[in-house]
Amino acid sequence: IRIIFNFVKNISLNMVHGSIYIMPTAISDVEVDYYFPIAYRELLLQIKFFAVENIRTARRFLKKVQPLVVIDELSFFLLDKNTAKDDARVFLKPILKGENLCIMSEAGAPGIADPGNVLVQLAHENDINVIPLVGPSSIFMALMASGMNGQNFAFTGYLPVKKPERIKRIKELSKRAIFEKQSQIFMETPYRNEQLLADLIQYADAKLKLCVAMNITAENEFIQTRRIKNWVKDKPNFHKIPCIFILSV
Repeated sequence: IRIIFNFVKNISLNMVHGSIYIMPTAISDVEVDYYFPIAYRELLLQIKFFAVENIRTARRFLKKVQPLVVIDELSFFLLDKNTAKDDARVFLKPILKGENLCIMSEAGAPGIADPGNVLVQLAHENDINVIPLVGPSSIFMALMASGMNGQNFAFTGYLPVKKPERIKRIKELSKRAIFEKQSQIFMETPYRNEQLLADLIQYADAKLKLCVAMNITAENEFIQTRRIKNWVKDKPNFHKIPCIFILSV
């Protein structure tokens, strides 16, 4: 009897809970219709609570994709890289009262090299439904367009800033790419792109291929895969441009 009671109790709680929607945002200045489904615009009219990486950017984005949204009627929580799990617990209050909440990062997909996972962890711990929505992610779009192994890959984020550690990491990733047949995906702060490419050319295994993918979805999008040695004479001009790098056999 106790088991049945707890089961019914949990169903009742879930029925009154709202849901968390994870909504990717633009990664370039491309037209809204290119990446934002019409159905999402209708969904936004039903959501009053948002957990966002940058409140100003989020407000501007919402007004762009759904002009009918009344910004002053919305509530925003700041969910960035400095938000601790305990601090994010307050974000659950409206959800536990039946309201839906949307997570948005400044660009791209929340939780993928962007903030968001802390709140999602709390959602699972509190039996709150989490609904991921489709949208642009430079990491996955770069892999899709690279021609490299999409069955076995790893995203390692940013490589070390200090050169000795960075060189060591490049050599480690080269070995994993070769011996595990695993595509190694990483990124760099845009103003260090050129230095990273130079180090990859010098220290990555010459047998490997390197994909450089920059400004994905933008009009000047550039995605090319070449052998390491073939990047020496024809380097792209990508100083201060968002870029994804992939090493693979």
